Amino acid sequence: MRRPVLLLALLFCIAFSIQAQTDSVKSQKIEFRLSGYIDLFYSYDFNRPETRYRQAFFYNYNRHNEINLNMGYIKASVIHPKYRANLALQAGTYPNDNYASEPDLLKSLFEANAGIALNQKNSFWLDAGIFASHIGFESVISFENRTVTRSILADNSPYYLTGLKLSYTPNKQWLLMVLLCNGWQTIEKPEGNTKISFGSQVQYRTPSDVLINWSTFFGSNDPDSTRRNRIYNNIYTQIPLSGKIDLTLGYDLGIQQEIKNSNSYDTWYGAVLIASWAINDQWTTAIRGEYYHDPQEVIIQTSTSQEFKTSGFSLNLDYNPYPPVLCRLEGRWLNSRDAIFTKGDSLNQSNFFITTSLSIRLN
Repeated sequence: MRRPVLLLALLFCIAFSIQAQTDSVKSQKIEFRLSGYIDLFYSYDFNRPETRYRQAFFYNYNRHNEINLNMGYIKASVIHPKYRANLALQAGTYPNDNYASEPDLLKSLFEANAGIALNQKNSFWLDAGIFASHIGFESVISFENRTVTRSILADNSPYYLTGLKLSYTPNKQWLLMVLLCNGWQTIEKPEGNTKISFGSQVQYRTPSDVLINWSTFFGSNDPDSTRRNRIYNNIYTQIPLSGKIDLTLGYDLGIQQEIKNSNSYDTWYGAVLIASWAINDQWTTAIRGEYYHDPQEVIIQTSTSQEFKTSGFSLNLDYNPYPPVLCRLEGRWLNSRDAIFTKGDSLNQSNFFITTSLSIRLN
């Protein structure tokens, strides 16, 4: 009985808030915004895999020796102090790879959500639909990241979620959020799964502009009959050391039941460190170190019988000739305990590749 009562209480609060704000809404203007994004890339893998696909656990720039569209979208937004809505359609190798399990008609949806303010100050919002995940600091939009490619950690945690989220920003320092979603990076609930998954986010920005974030996920994509609960913690901080240098440190930890109702758990974790230096208004460079360990291969399955244990290093150089244009070059080296990287028609313990990207944001 508790869930219906809570739902009715929430709907009552929303209805009351809408009624109280009707007069102010009528007097405020609606903004309609059209935007777009294009991210073209070329990647060369020095292991020279026999197929155009490089690694099964990469979902961005995952083609060898081929010029292609990683991700492009066109987005329509309605913006109002009291309500908002977004609809974005996407195409490219990223949605082809990362949305492979979604129904064909839904693979082209990058965003489809709407929200309404629940208080007079417009600091308390309810949003529903398909939206970007609250987990991690690396977006699918390369323009927003310090590096061209995403870390193994980012590529193997949710990029998107579907459900409801309540967010509260009492001031410029704090963001508090709770989520109800269909599962771990899924639009439709998996067959046989009748349970709702949960998430949370707490974000704090200090007076010196240091950002501290803690995000969580609790749920499962398994059918109810074999449900293994998953708990995931995402912690990161972004530290500006000066006007030109900043650090990003991230650590993720996931645990999942071995079998339904078990008290034994499989564990995986990863860490990322990125240092970025703005050389001048047009040139930026960044270095990244990363480590990912998935002993029971809960997230990343390989063709070996050993655990996934990989570290890496990358170096980026970015050129920003005009505000909406970004040209990028990255060299990245990965090394694994076992031979998991495709090399020709065999496997290798290490992998070095370069990636170039040309991205343009249109508003």
